[in-house]
Amino acid sequence: MKIYTTYFGYLKKLPTSILPISIATRSIPGWNGLVYKDLSPGWEIWSIGKNCGWESFKEAYTRDILGKLDPHKVIKDLEKLSGGQDVALVCYEKPGDNCHRHLVADWLPIEVKEYEKNRT
Repeated sequence: MKIYTTYFGYLKKLPTSILPISIATRSIPGWNGLVYKDLSPGWEIWSIGKNCGWESFKEAYTRDILGKLDPHKVIKDLEKLSGGQDVALVCYEKPGDNCHRHLVADWLPIEVKEYEKNRT
């Protein structure tokens, strides 16, 4: 299983061989796909980012979310959730913007890339 990251606006370009899994605090309206809430920042951390900026968000997310999870267990959970299919962890921000999915990608002990069409 490979793990990618992407954003909701890019889902139509995602191949059907890659299963999107939302890790957003709230998925887009009408989302019927899979959700992995353990990686969601939640409203409290989201509001820290909104009110105090990216560095404060990053510190709180790393401490309060990632710091309480085992990255190997997260990979196993995602593999079970996807049935072993390649996955894309999905949130809202575009690739160049600050987003917790990039923190997750750096935290996982495997290579995780932002999915770009024609470059997997």
